[in-house]
Amino acid sequence: MTTHTPTGRYFHVKGGRVYGHVREGDGPALVFLHYWGGSHRTWRPVIERLGPAQTFVSYDHRGWGESTEVPGPYGMEQLADDTERVIDELGYGEYVVVGHSMGGKVAQLVASRRPAGLKGVVLVAPAPPAPVGVTHEFQQALAHAYDNDDTIGRSIDLVLTRGELSAEARRQVHEDSSRAGEAARMAWPRQALVEDFADRVGAINVPVQVLAGSDDKVDPPQILREHLLPLIPTATLTELGGTGHLSPLEVPDQIASHITAFIARLQAITCGDNPASSHPHRT
Repeated sequence: MTTHTPTGRYFHVKGGRVYGHVREGDGPALVFLHYWGGSHRTWRPVIERLGPAQTFVSYDHRGWGESTEVPGPYGMEQLADDTERVIDELGYGEYVVVGHSMGGKVAQLVASRRPAGLKGVVLVAPAPPAPVGVTHEFQQALAHAYDNDDTIGRSIDLVLTRGELSAEARRQVHEDSSRAGEAARMAWPRQALVEDFADRVGAINVPVQVLAGSDDKVDPPQILREHLLPLIPTATLTELGGTGHLSPLEVPDQIASHITAFIARLQAITCGDNPASSHPHRT
């Protein structure tokens, strides 16, 4: 019996190398993009609940995790370029991009470029393509969310989660949030958060599954219904029960289940089944 064990490796991007975990197996490959404050480790609970032979790459954005030495710029265009470089280096013929929060905004930008081999997109608590109600005061407050253990703890408890994280997950969030390079940490609240791609995401021409946490205080379901769904014609939204913004750590079972079902629908389309049955009802 063949075992499919994830391995760590580096990928060449402009200015340096980013680190990720890779597993070879069954396709389409999943390309995981983490949130502002996270790392490739954020996706581990979800990946552990997928099929043991599912092909994937989960890597650290430049400036984060094991990629802290990679210099900027750290804006959306550069992060999207990095995603395409990682995919090219792995030679994926068919793949699905799965992005969380900031990674969800990167995923939208990648998909709007219509790269070869992209079969679908899963957006988990994604940042909308254009900023919604972002003030200068909000940007300033957000820039200090990860200043120290106290501010990280308050961010976890008051903003990012609905319930209690496990001790291990909480420790991981503290480590990942505090480890980032200063320039990368500041790039999101001061620049990338307010980058506006509303006029570009309409070009996305593959199925898009949006997974929104029922108790998400950062990107609530209603905000995504109003400011994301109308801009991406192929998008449908499903609410995840009992979770805040950190759903990959709070409800990995739900996310893994939805990803698995999404892949099955994509494969049904490829096999010539009725495309109309491939899209869940928009909720």
